[in-house]
Amino acid sequence: MGQTREEHGTLLLKKPGRMRWIYNSGKLFVLDGKFATSYTPGDTEAQRLPAKQLDDLRSPLRFLLGHTDLEKELDHLTATPAGPEGITLSGTPHYRMTPGNQPERIQQIAVTVDPATGQIHALRIAEIDGSTTEFHFSAQQENAPVTDGDFRFNPPAGVTVVNGLPPS
Repeated sequence: MGQTREEHGTLLLKKPGRMRWIYNSGKLFVLDGKFATSYTPGDTEAQRLPAKQLDDLRSPLRFLLGHTDLEKELDHLTATPAGPEGITLSGTPHYRMTPGNQPERIQQIAVTVDPATGQIHALRIAEIDGSTTEFHFSAQQENAPVTDGDFRFNPPAGVTVVNGLPPS
């Protein structure tokens, strides 16, 4: 606890359900709509999971890809001004069990959006153990030129793609 890790990179999104996170460190996360693959340079393996195993409230994918309805999934939903970025919608997830019958670990979710465009500027997920994950988005460009190939993982020479374990 008490540790902070900060990473920067570029995020590409394309409907339906495709995403590519390219971190400045070289780390890569690709979602092709069916599978999610993550790879860290220097590793001999890339981890692959069915996309549906990532579909829980801890995953920023749900919000960024529009796979959630905050009014249906969060209790005590509030809207507060967030300066020039717009408004912050925050709430507590409805108590539910995860697919592995574990209690949900989320204490609060906050999404800062531009109410005129719906564009997400920030996402904050606070867990009951005190850990917090935050995402901040800047220099957003809508309808950026991307190809279907941008959402395929092509392993470097010598890297094996293996089936990973779902997030715990």
